[in-house]
Amino acid sequence: MNVLELFAGIGGLSLGLQRAGMAIVGHVEIDPFCRQVLHKHWPEVPCHDDVRTAPTWWRAEVRPQVDVVAGGFPCQPFSDAGRRRGLADERWGWPWMADVIRAVRPRYVLVENVPGLVRDAAAFGWVLGDLADLGFDARWSLLSACAMGAPHTRKRLFLLAHPAGQRRRQRGWLERQEESAAQRYLHHWQAQPEPHRVADGVPRRMDRNRTLGNAAIPAIAEHLGHLILDHAVGR
Repeated sequence: MNVLELFAGIGGLSLGLQRAGMAIVGHVEIDPFCRQVLHKHWPEVPCHDDVRTAPTWWRAEVRPQVDVVAGGFPCQPFSDAGRRRGLADERWGWPWMADVIRAVRPRYVLVENVPGLVRDAAAFGWVLGDLADLGFDARWSLLSACAMGAPHTRKRLFLLAHPAGQRRRQRGWLERQEESAAQRYLHHWQAQPEPHRVADGVPRRMDRNRTLGNAAIPAIAEHLGHLILDHAVGR
């Protein structure tokens, strides 16, 4: 299955979905340093710099079919660490993501954001309403990094949308399965010596630390990728 990741950062969702067996066919990321990281690890994958113009960019030439659109649009409007201005915040990015979904018509949508998005009824209702209008049913849950064996909590909202009317046949669609999942992904969480954090060799500089802190958890994306693949084949 082919993945287009929006608001890609340094590719946390892409890494996890790729580990699950998916192919990354496009990135959209506005930060120049993050784009350098994406180009380093996915040198053959086209990368665009603005999700607002991504539909035009994607249609500009022959592209592969997109099966999954994944992305974590800016969380600042809903983060407990921010002003929580919600829909009044200029960084409210779901409409931009929805425009891309309309343009490429994927089979699945994966959304990552902070738990505060669920508490904003107007914003979360907008997301669910758009997905319904686009022909999707959606399920969501708050998943923590520690559920995958990480030594920290980092709770995030993950939403999976699939074609409406396709009842899930497999158990565990977006359920935590914490004990088994933690054992499955524990090998990904070996701490680096000096400093003791999940850095995987990233140099200790402020831009590296900032982008690492903003990144989605690859182990969770891998887990969800397996659920998507199971759903796609009817398991």
